[in-house]
Amino acid sequence: MTGESGEWAPENDAPDGWPVPLRGVTESVIATEGPNGLWNLAALGLHAGDPVTARTYGNTRTRRNFERRGGGVVQFVADPRTVVDAVLSIREEPEPVVPSADAWVEVDATRLDRWTESGTTIREWALTPEESEIVREGPTTINRGFAAVVEATVAASRLGVAGFDDEELRERLDFLASVVERAGGAREREAVARIEEYAEWDRPGN
Repeated sequence: MTGESGEWAPENDAPDGWPVPLRGVTESVIATEGPNGLWNLAALGLHAGDPVTARTYGNTRTRRNFERRGGGVVQFVADPRTVVDAVLSIREEPEPVVPSADAWVEVDATRLDRWTESGTTIREWALTPEESEIVREGPTTINRGFAAVVEATVAASRLGVAGFDDEELRERLDFLASVVERAGGAREREAVARIEEYAEWDRPGN
């Protein structure tokens, strides 16, 4: 959007306590501490608002650790490989903040609601920011391949889930892989290779 002067105006400022602006559903990586003392990485969509909210689906480690520890560390990353690892693999680290994080914020998680859709229990959480840090300042360039990787992780995570058509999901993965091949860089192509490794899907021609 533009202001009266014709110059570009930001859509919104960062909410109080958050290191970056949030709009719509902002994708992030959440680190939550498990009973073994390690930090589990997972994807977490942040719904902009007051408060900022997030949802967990089913009996995930994030949900269990939210209930056990009361929060975690939200991170904003621009490395598609980190995104794929968080969505589709079980990745545990001794420290909560990954090297590719551009910013992070420690949050308290309070459950607001709970309901069931297609047999899956969904929980909505209010996230209250505590300590935060901007690790790297400056613009981050995002190519179309990165966006395709994010969409591909969503499709891959739904394979084998009741209520979704696996054939349609694999067709979508084929299309998104072709977008990465055309418009992505080396990191995006490596991320697609990791999706193929983690998910029940093979790229066309492989």
